[in-house]
Amino acid sequence: MEPEEPEQPKKSKPTAKSKPKATKGATGKRNVNGEGNIRERSDGRWEGRAYVITTDGREVRRSVYGKSWEDVHEKLTKLQADTMSGKRVASSSQTVGEYLEYWLQEHARHRVRDTTYASYRWLIEKYLGPLFGKRKLTALRPADIRRGFFQLKQTCQCCAKGKDQAREDRAKKLRAERADKAPRKNARPIEGARCCAKTPRECCHDVVSDGTVRYLHRVLRGALQDAVAEDEILTENVAQKLRMDHKYRPTFKAWKPADATAFLAAIRDERLYALYAVALSLGLRRGEALGLRWQDIDLDNGAVSVEHGLHRVGGKLQLGSVKTDGSSRVIPVPKPLLAVLTKHRAAQEVERAGHLAELAAPDKKEEKAAALRAWEQGYVFTTTIGTPIEPRNVNRHFDAMCAKSGVRRIRFHDLRHSCASLLWSQGVPLEQIQDILGHADPRTTKVIYVDVAEELQRDAVDKLGFLFEDPEQ
Repeated sequence: MEPEEPEQPKKSKPTAKSKPKATKGATGKRNVNGEGNIRERSDGRWEGRAYVITTDGREVRRSVYGKSWEDVHEKLTKLQADTMSGKRVASSSQTVGEYLEYWLQEHARHRVRDTTYASYRWLIEKYLGPLFGKRKLTALRPADIRRGFFQLKQTCQCCAKGKDQAREDRAKKLRAERADKAPRKNARPIEGARCCAKTPRECCHDVVSDGTVRYLHRVLRGALQDAVAEDEILTENVAQKLRMDHKYRPTFKAWKPADATAFLAAIRDERLYALYAVALSLGLRRGEALGLRWQDIDLDNGAVSVEHGLHRVGGKLQLGSVKTDGSSRVIPVPKPLLAVLTKHRAAQEVERAGHLAELAAPDKKEEKAAALRAWEQGYVFTTTIGTPIEPRNVNRHFDAMCAKSGVRRIRFHDLRHSCASLLWSQGVPLEQIQDILGHADPRTTKVIYVDVAEELQRDAVDKLGFLFEDPEQ
């Protein structure tokens, strides 16, 4: 009797885990394992899904969509190619508004001056937040930014934010308070609605300027760059790709030597003559000039040390750092300006003595102590009671001085532009002008501040006059 053959073991069916994944598309092709999955949805669209690596190192499945199998297959192939090349996909679920608030606290606050930080926050709360704040950070696209900025430039901010209605409400409240009272002497009329709140309505077209849009673009671009480079929650800076159609810089024209001379001659007897002389001849910014203290000026050796600036931050005047590291500098002072500063200091001492004498009465001890604290701060340019000068008040006073002198009105900051242009017209090399103004890059000095005098341009082109000489003469 022959021995029975051993029973062959039954082959086990492949499990779902070991079974190759494959799906059949519209073309009859089957996807190789790992290629991804493409399917037709119930709404008629096609969806492709594949694994990708996020910026925080996780492997997740992402979907792409299209109108046909071919469209989805093309997008899926690109997604997988990007993954194989090392490109990561964004992982954050934050909105743009949430990230901008985080960026202000974690990045901007530690990098920029308090004044710059305050302007960043104001721009984000007033414009960027309402425009893009609710949009998902990873879903923001260049077209969204372009569309938002275009809408902003077309929208009257007075109408959109109800500014004129607020003016009318305040006026109504004040009229009601003054209804049963006698008119005040020399009282101005109570003004209310001027445009949008009128009947019929008059739009004032208070739209944002190109400069504001440019500033908004720069802030958003900087924030998104940190989301890419430092926080690693985005793979690309969509604001960096955006090409804006706004003007690059506003045009201005600096004073000619005759304008500057006429201005200083007309205001020579004014109390703040020295302030304008310093700003025009040394090219100081408004905050740098107002932040000068006598300890910063060496009258014996003729030098000014620019280390601080006076600015209003959070409703208070503060003496803070200068704009950039390169803005901290020591500038030689011309001898005529030294004489002006010496005379200004003597006049200030007389003013101080007179003010303190007015507070000599025993019942004014507290006022005198406060006055002493103000004068002891040692500011070069002060009010008549020794306190620092409000920067906006300088703007108003400068406008009045331009009207008094009869010269063309410019901004106070354009005194800095005029200083650079006047130095250039006198043949001072660009590198020295750069040091005086405190710029890190001479191109900044050349592009922004040096408005070459027309006389120099004419001298330059006149050198080509030989082209028109008659050889027979």
